[in-house]
Amino acid sequence: MDERLVELRFDSPQQERLDHFLVENLPEFSRSRLQGMIKNELVTVNGEIAKKTGLKLGQGAQISVRILQSQPTDLQPEAIPLDIIFENDDVIVINKSAGMVVHPSAGHDSGTLVHAALAHAPKMEGIGGEIRPGVVHRLDKDTSGIIIMAKNDAALQSLQAQFMDRSVKKVYLALVDGAPPTPKGRVEAPIGRDPKHRKKMAILTPGKGRDAISEYKTLESFADHTLLEVSILTGRTHQIRLHCAFIESPVAGDILYGHRKQKVKVPRQFLHAARLVIILPHETKARTFKSPLPEELESVLVELRKK
Repeated sequence: MDERLVELRFDSPQQERLDHFLVENLPEFSRSRLQGMIKNELVTVNGEIAKKTGLKLGQGAQISVRILQSQPTDLQPEAIPLDIIFENDDVIVINKSAGMVVHPSAGHDSGTLVHAALAHAPKMEGIGGEIRPGVVHRLDKDTSGIIIMAKNDAALQSLQAQFMDRSVKKVYLALVDGAPPTPKGRVEAPIGRDPKHRKKMAILTPGKGRDAISEYKTLESFADHTLLEVSILTGRTHQIRLHCAFIESPVAGDILYGHRKQKVKVPRQFLHAARLVIILPHETKARTFKSPLPEELESVLVELRKK
């Protein structure tokens, strides 16, 4: 059976479980699939076969993952319209609409971006060896904007490598309640699963969560809100939403981490992936892909400017 080898390095000074590290760094695979790889002796740490999914990684650990050639799945393509910004033989760059889940998961077994992408590019089936073909990174269901997907295994590896070494630039637009403590700044606050609410993430004390870094700058100020441009240097789940809440300026419309009662009418959380800078497979210079602010969010700014 054909296979590929993925080499990773754990650089955090704080220990972390092996399966948790793999979930963050191989987003195209489910947690159960990755745990199965460990149990099937397909993962080594510092040259030794990992025996436990909860093996604690130390700084500098070298992790190797053998990924067996993907097998066809029963995932059914769905002819859902896609807003495609760019496409070639290796990638599809999509302007994802709010409300669309990226890949199948509990409670979302149809209508996802993956289902739509498979209908558009059937040869993507099985890329990455999971029911998440082509997935390199993710956006929250209610976050709109740019997402890139791989159309073949070589492209997947090329894109994954850039996300892993943090050479990809990801820029978001976020309207926040109030104002951050400074017009521009950097937030470094570790993120992990909320110990009290397993469906939520949380800012944790050093050593308990994974490092997370965001940088922001003010684009426009209003009476009770601020429009920010946010760049993320890491890609943790709910990172921007948590970091904005951490500096006491939560994302407008974010009822999970922010205010339930809003001072401005917003249709959903005001968060949009506006720009992606990345080197495409078989190219040497970075390309910049942009997505304009959706009409339903632009209209919120129009109303704020009237006040």
